[in-house]
Amino acid sequence: MGDTAALRSTASPSVTAAATGPVGRSAVPEEQVSGSASPSGTGQAVAADVAAAVARAVRPVTATAEGNLSVAVADLTTGLTAGYGGSGHTFATASIAKVDILAALLLQAQNADRRLTAQERAWAATMIENSDNDAADALYTRIGLAAGLDRANRTFGLTATTAGAAGRWGLTETTAADQLTLLQAVFGQDSPLGSAARDYLHTLMGQVEADQGWGVSAAADPGTAPLLKNGWLPRSSTGLWVVNSIGRVDHGGHRLLIAVLSDGSTTQAKGVSLVESAAEAAADALTDALETRT
Repeated sequence: MGDTAALRSTASPSVTAAATGPVGRSAVPEEQVSGSASPSGTGQAVAADVAAAVARAVRPVTATAEGNLSVAVADLTTGLTAGYGGSGHTFATASIAKVDILAALLLQAQNADRRLTAQERAWAATMIENSDNDAADALYTRIGLAAGLDRANRTFGLTATTAGAAGRWGLTETTAADQLTLLQAVFGQDSPLGSAARDYLHTLMGQVEADQGWGVSAAADPGTAPLLKNGWLPRSSTGLWVVNSIGRVDHGGHRLLIAVLSDGSTTQAKGVSLVESAAEAAADALTDALETRT
Protein backbone atom coordinates (compact mmCIF):
# COMPACT_ATOMS: atom_id res chain seq x y z
CA MET A 1 0.00 0.00 0.00
CA GLY A 2 1.50 3.33 -1.02
CA ASP A 3 1.80 6.64 0.77
CA THR A 4 -0.84 8.32 -1.36
CA ALA A 5 -3.67 6.11 -0.23
CA ALA A 6 -3.00 5.58 3.41
CA LEU A 7 -1.08 8.34 5.11
CA ARG A 8 -4.51 9.36 6.25
CA SER A 9 -3.24 10.12 9.73
CA THR A 10 -0.93 12.72 8.17
CA ALA A 11 -3.49 14.48 6.02
CA SER A 12 -4.50 17.31 8.34
CA PRO A 13 -3.88 20.66 6.63
CA SER A 14 -2.76 22.07 9.96
CA VAL A 15 0.39 19.97 9.83
CA THR A 16 1.10 19.85 6.12
CA ALA A 17 1.51 23.44 5.10
CA ALA A 18 5.12 23.97 6.08
CA ALA A 19 6.96 21.19 4.34
CA THR A 20 6.62 21.98 0.66
CA GLY A 21 9.28 23.94 -1.20
CA PRO A 22 8.65 26.73 -3.68
CA VAL A 23 7.68 25.81 -7.20
CA GLY A 24 9.65 26.93 -10.23
CA ARG A 25 13.20 27.25 -8.90
CA SER A 26 15.93 25.20 -7.34
CA ALA A 27 16.10 25.74 -3.60
CA VAL A 28 19.67 24.41 -3.34
CA PRO A 29 22.36 27.09 -3.21
CA GLU A 30 25.75 26.16 -4.59
CA GLU A 31 27.57 26.61 -1.30
CA GLN A 32 25.65 23.81 0.46
CA VAL A 33 28.32 21.15 -0.06
CA SER A 34 29.59 18.73 2.55
CA GLY A 35 32.10 15.92 2.69
CA SER A 36 34.05 13.94 5.24
CA ALA A 37 37.00 11.60 5.32
CA SER A 38 36.84 8.11 6.72
CA PRO A 39 37.89 7.22 10.26
CA SER A 40 40.47 4.89 8.73
CA GLY A 41 42.50 7.80 7.47
CA THR A 42 41.42 8.78 3.96
CA GLY A 43 42.81 12.29 3.57
CA GLN A 44 40.84 15.47 3.93
CA ALA A 45 42.06 16.57 0.51
CA VAL A 46 40.50 13.49 -1.05
CA ALA A 47 37.30 14.10 0.91
CA ALA A 48 37.17 17.68 -0.34
CA ASP A 49 37.71 16.57 -3.92
CA VAL A 50 34.97 13.96 -3.64
CA ALA A 51 32.56 16.48 -2.12
CA ALA A 52 33.29 18.97 -4.88
CA ALA A 53 32.81 16.31 -7.55
CA VAL A 54 29.46 15.28 -6.12
CA ALA A 55 28.36 18.92 -5.96
CA ARG A 56 29.34 19.54 -9.58
CA ALA A 57 27.42 16.45 -10.68
CA VAL A 58 24.27 17.08 -8.66
CA ARG A 59 24.06 20.84 -9.28
CA PRO A 60 22.65 20.50 -12.82
CA VAL A 61 20.00 18.12 -11.50
CA THR A 62 18.89 20.69 -8.93
CA ALA A 63 18.43 23.17 -11.77
CA THR A 64 15.53 21.00 -12.96
CA ALA A 65 13.93 20.75 -9.51
CA GLU A 66 10.59 22.41 -8.91
CA GLY A 67 11.24 22.62 -5.19
CA ASN A 68 13.89 21.36 -2.77
CA LEU A 69 16.42 18.57 -3.30
CA SER A 70 19.12 17.15 -1.07
CA VAL A 71 21.50 14.24 -1.65
CA ALA A 72 23.92 12.40 0.63
CA VAL A 73 26.16 9.51 -0.41
CA ALA A 74 28.76 7.35 1.32
CA ASP A 75 31.23 4.71 0.20
CA LEU A 76 31.18 1.81 2.65
CA THR A 77 34.75 0.75 1.89
CA THR A 78 36.57 4.05 2.38
CA GLY A 79 34.04 5.71 4.65
CA LEU A 80 34.04 8.82 2.48
CA THR A 81 30.79 10.76 2.49
CA ALA A 82 29.54 13.70 0.46
CA GLY A 83 26.37 15.70 0.34
CA TYR A 84 24.79 18.52 -1.61
CA GLY A 85 21.81 20.78 -0.98
CA GLY A 86 19.20 21.23 1.64
CA SER A 87 21.06 23.19 4.30
CA GLY A 88 18.51 24.74 6.63
CA HIS A 89 15.63 22.76 5.13
CA THR A 90 14.02 19.62 6.51
CA PHE A 91 11.95 17.19 4.49
CA ALA A 92 8.92 15.14 5.44
CA THR A 93 9.96 11.50 5.37
CA ALA A 94 6.77 9.94 4.02
CA SER A 95 7.38 6.17 4.00
CA ILE A 96 11.17 6.16 4.31
CA ALA A 97 10.33 6.59 8.01
CA LYS A 98 9.38 2.91 7.98
CA VAL A 99 13.06 1.92 7.96
CA ASP A 100 13.59 4.13 11.00
CA ILE A 101 10.55 2.67 12.77
CA LEU A 102 11.78 -0.88 12.25
CA ALA A 103 15.31 0.03 13.29
CA ALA A 104 13.90 1.54 16.48
CA LEU A 105 11.82 -1.58 17.17
CA LEU A 106 14.85 -3.81 16.65
CA LEU A 107 16.97 -1.62 18.93
CA GLN A 108 14.32 -1.79 21.66
CA ALA A 109 14.04 -5.56 21.31
CA GLN A 110 17.82 -5.91 21.40
CA ASN A 111 18.04 -3.79 24.56
CA ALA A 112 15.31 -5.91 26.16
CA ASP A 113 17.11 -9.11 25.09
CA ARG A 114 14.06 -10.42 23.27
CA ARG A 115 13.11 -11.48 19.77
CA LEU A 116 10.40 -9.85 17.73
CA THR A 117 7.02 -11.50 18.13
CA ALA A 118 5.37 -13.24 15.20
CA GLN A 119 2.95 -10.31 14.92
CA GLU A 120 5.76 -7.76 14.93
CA ARG A 121 7.59 -9.69 12.21
CA ALA A 122 4.43 -9.84 10.12
CA TRP A 123 3.92 -6.09 10.50
CA ALA A 124 7.59 -5.42 9.74
CA ALA A 125 7.53 -7.46 6.52
CA THR A 126 4.43 -5.85 5.08
CA MET A 127 5.54 -2.39 6.23
CA ILE A 128 8.87 -2.55 4.38
CA GLU A 129 8.10 -4.85 1.46
CA ASN A 130 4.65 -3.47 0.60
CA SER A 131 4.85 -0.05 2.30
CA ASP A 132 1.74 -0.92 4.27
CA ASN A 133 0.65 2.02 6.42
CA ASP A 134 -1.56 0.09 8.83
CA ALA A 135 1.49 -1.97 9.78
CA ALA A 136 3.51 1.20 10.22
CA ASP A 137 0.78 2.65 12.46
CA ALA A 138 0.92 -0.49 14.61
CA LEU A 139 4.70 -0.51 14.94
CA TYR A 140 4.93 3.23 15.52
CA THR A 141 2.59 2.71 18.45
CA ARG A 142 4.60 -0.31 19.57
CA ILE A 143 7.86 1.69 19.78
CA GLY A 144 6.23 4.49 21.77
CA LEU A 145 5.27 6.87 18.96
CA ALA A 146 7.34 10.03 18.54
CA ALA A 147 9.12 9.76 21.89
CA GLY A 148 10.25 6.22 21.10
CA LEU A 149 11.50 7.12 17.63
CA ASP A 150 13.31 10.22 18.84
CA ARG A 151 14.98 8.21 21.59
CA ALA A 152 16.19 5.58 19.11
CA ASN A 153 17.39 8.26 16.71
CA ARG A 154 19.56 9.80 19.40
CA THR A 155 21.20 6.40 19.79
CA PHE A 156 21.68 6.11 16.02
CA GLY A 157 23.31 9.54 15.92
CA LEU A 158 20.63 11.48 14.05
CA THR A 159 20.76 15.15 15.00
CA ALA A 160 18.28 16.91 12.70
CA THR A 161 15.31 14.53 12.69
CA THR A 162 12.09 15.09 14.62
CA ALA A 163 9.53 12.28 14.78
CA GLY A 164 6.01 12.97 13.59
CA ALA A 165 3.64 13.93 16.40
CA ALA A 166 0.19 12.53 17.12
CA GLY A 167 0.96 9.28 15.33
CA ARG A 168 1.89 11.03 12.07
CA TRP A 169 5.08 9.10 11.36
CA GLY A 170 4.97 10.16 7.70
CA LEU A 171 5.49 13.77 8.77
CA THR A 172 8.72 13.01 10.58
CA GLU A 173 11.08 15.82 9.55
CA THR A 174 14.61 14.89 8.49
CA THR A 175 17.61 15.70 6.30
CA ALA A 176 19.56 13.69 3.75
CA ALA A 177 22.59 13.75 6.05
CA ASP A 178 20.55 12.23 8.88
CA GLN A 179 19.13 9.59 6.56
CA LEU A 180 22.69 8.70 5.59
CA THR A 181 23.50 8.35 9.30
CA LEU A 182 20.52 6.02 9.66
CA LEU A 183 21.70 3.97 6.68
CA GLN A 184 25.13 3.70 8.27
CA ALA A 185 23.45 2.27 11.38
CA VAL A 186 21.56 -0.20 9.18
CA PHE A 187 24.43 -1.22 6.91
CA GLY A 188 27.64 -0.34 8.73
CA GLN A 189 29.60 -2.52 11.10
CA ASP A 190 30.00 0.20 13.73
CA SER A 191 26.33 0.30 14.65
CA PRO A 192 24.17 0.21 17.78
CA LEU A 193 22.27 -2.58 16.01
CA GLY A 194 23.66 -6.09 16.18
CA SER A 195 24.36 -8.12 13.06
CA ALA A 196 21.12 -10.12 13.30
CA ALA A 197 19.02 -6.94 13.41
CA ARG A 198 20.94 -5.42 10.50
CA ASP A 199 20.63 -8.60 8.44
CA TYR A 200 16.88 -8.63 9.03
CA LEU A 201 16.56 -5.08 7.77
CA HIS A 202 18.72 -5.94 4.74
CA THR A 203 16.49 -8.88 3.87
CA LEU A 204 13.29 -6.85 3.96
CA MET A 205 14.78 -3.90 2.07
CA GLY A 206 15.86 -6.34 -0.63
CA GLN A 207 12.32 -7.62 -1.08
CA VAL A 208 10.28 -4.47 -1.76
CA GLU A 209 7.54 -5.13 -4.27
CA ALA A 210 8.50 -4.61 -7.88
CA ASP A 211 6.51 -1.44 -8.52
CA GLN A 212 8.32 0.24 -5.60
CA GLY A 213 11.79 -0.58 -6.89
CA TRP A 214 12.51 2.89 -8.27
CA GLY A 215 14.66 5.59 -6.66
CA VAL A 216 18.25 5.01 -5.61
CA SER A 217 18.09 1.69 -7.48
CA ALA A 218 18.62 3.75 -10.65
CA ALA A 219 22.26 4.04 -9.56
CA ALA A 220 22.75 0.28 -9.13
CA ASP A 221 24.93 -1.64 -11.58
CA PRO A 222 23.05 -4.09 -13.82
CA GLY A 223 22.74 -7.51 -12.25
CA THR A 224 23.16 -6.24 -8.69
CA ALA A 225 20.51 -6.22 -5.99
CA PRO A 226 19.77 -2.80 -4.46
CA LEU A 227 18.31 -2.63 -0.96
CA LEU A 228 16.00 0.34 -0.54
CA LYS A 229 12.90 2.02 0.79
CA ASN A 230 11.01 4.83 -0.91
CA GLY A 231 8.52 7.41 0.26
CA TRP A 232 6.01 9.45 -1.73
CA LEU A 233 3.28 11.77 -0.55
CA PRO A 234 1.21 14.61 -2.03
CA ARG A 235 0.83 17.39 0.53
CA SER A 236 -2.83 18.05 1.23
CA SER A 237 -2.36 21.82 1.46
CA THR A 238 -0.68 22.23 -1.94
CA GLY A 239 -0.96 19.00 -3.94
CA LEU A 240 2.83 19.06 -4.42
CA TRP A 241 4.80 15.88 -3.96
CA VAL A 242 7.34 14.65 -1.45
CA VAL A 243 9.41 11.93 -3.14
CA ASN A 244 12.29 10.31 -1.23
CA SER A 245 14.52 7.26 -1.62
CA ILE A 246 17.16 5.71 0.64
CA GLY A 247 19.21 2.55 0.35
CA ARG A 248 22.35 0.65 -0.58
CA VAL A 249 23.55 0.03 -4.12
CA ASP A 250 26.57 -1.46 -5.87
CA HIS A 251 27.97 1.03 -8.36
CA GLY A 252 31.20 0.96 -10.31
CA GLY A 253 32.80 -1.60 -8.04
CA HIS A 254 31.85 0.31 -4.89
CA ARG A 255 29.13 -0.33 -2.33
CA LEU A 256 27.33 2.94 -1.70
CA LEU A 257 24.72 4.28 0.68
CA ILE A 258 22.52 6.94 -0.92
CA ALA A 259 19.78 9.17 0.45
CA VAL A 260 17.87 11.51 -1.86
CA LEU A 261 15.09 13.71 -0.47
CA SER A 262 12.86 16.05 -2.44
CA ASP A 263 9.71 18.09 -2.10
CA GLY A 264 7.74 20.48 -4.28
CA SER A 265 7.36 18.37 -7.44
CA THR A 266 4.10 18.91 -9.29
CA THR A 267 3.69 15.20 -10.03
CA GLN A 268 4.96 12.00 -8.50
CA ALA A 269 6.56 11.02 -11.80
CA LYS A 270 8.59 14.22 -11.89
CA GLY A 271 9.71 13.62 -8.32
CA VAL A 272 10.77 10.06 -9.11
CA SER A 273 12.73 11.21 -12.16
CA LEU A 274 14.44 13.93 -10.13
CA VAL A 275 15.40 11.52 -7.33
CA GLU A 276 16.74 8.93 -9.77
CA SER A 277 18.78 11.49 -11.69
CA ALA A 278 20.28 12.81 -8.48
CA ALA A 279 21.14 9.31 -7.23
CA GLU A 280 22.86 8.41 -10.50
CA ALA A 281 24.77 11.69 -10.64
CA ALA A 282 26.00 11.39 -7.05
CA ALA A 283 27.02 7.74 -7.45
CA ASP A 284 28.89 8.40 -10.69
CA ALA A 285 30.70 11.39 -9.24
CA LEU A 286 31.73 9.72 -6.00
CA THR A 287 33.03 6.54 -7.62
CA ASP A 288 34.82 8.42 -10.41
CA ALA A 289 36.48 10.70 -7.87
CA LEU A 290 37.55 7.75 -5.74
CA GLU A 291 39.04 5.96 -8.74
CA THR A 292 40.98 9.10 -9.60
CA ARG A 293 42.25 9.99 -6.13
CA THR A 294 42.61 6.73 -4.20
